[in-house]
Amino acid sequence: MDTEAVLDEFRGAGAYLEGHFILSSGLHSPVFLQKALVYQYPERMERLCKALAEKVKATIDPLPEVIVSPAVGGIIPGYEVSRWLGIPNMFTEREDGEFRLRRNFKLEKGQRVLVVEDVVSTGLSSRECIEAITKEGGVVVAEACLVDRTNGKADLGVPFISLAQVDFPTYEADKLPPELAKTPGIKPGSRDLSKAKVEA
Repeated sequence: MDTEAVLDEFRGAGAYLEGHFILSSGLHSPVFLQKALVYQYPERMERLCKALAEKVKATIDPLPEVIVSPAVGGIIPGYEVSRWLGIPNMFTEREDGEFRLRRNFKLEKGQRVLVVEDVVSTGLSSRECIEAITKEGGVVVAEACLVDRTNGKADLGVPFISLAQVDFPTYEADKLPPELAKTPGIKPGSRDLSKAKVEA
């Protein structure tokens, strides 16, 4: 599955949004991938995650022993990739601002971990998740994601496998082009749901 085929799954689910968006990183962009809309359709997630699992199999040998994903966005792709790889999965959640394993999830010391994400914009959440896994004694052998918005530029400190790489433009808040500056930004991400604006 190539990048256009991945984006077609997002378009087909109404999840490829164009306008003025404020990403979780604080950067502004004219494109937002609302992956939650894709999650509504098991057949789309099956196609995407099966393809990602196949890419993982072709890249990592031996396979990891467990998948860990950052909540909220990584939970469903983490589960679905683990299903295709036939390994357990768990997820980290924020507690006092930091990712931690909760709900009695435990890693064995030295256990080989694959981090699975949905969309990587800057790699911040990924690096925080990797740090939490390392603190628990796990060894992150790679990260895999559905869409890499950094177009291969993110440095996660581990091998990075993506199903699609894109180069959507992003801007600092004080460096917006005129076409974005004239419209208010919408923050549809999951880091601060209480302040997200909803389009009428």
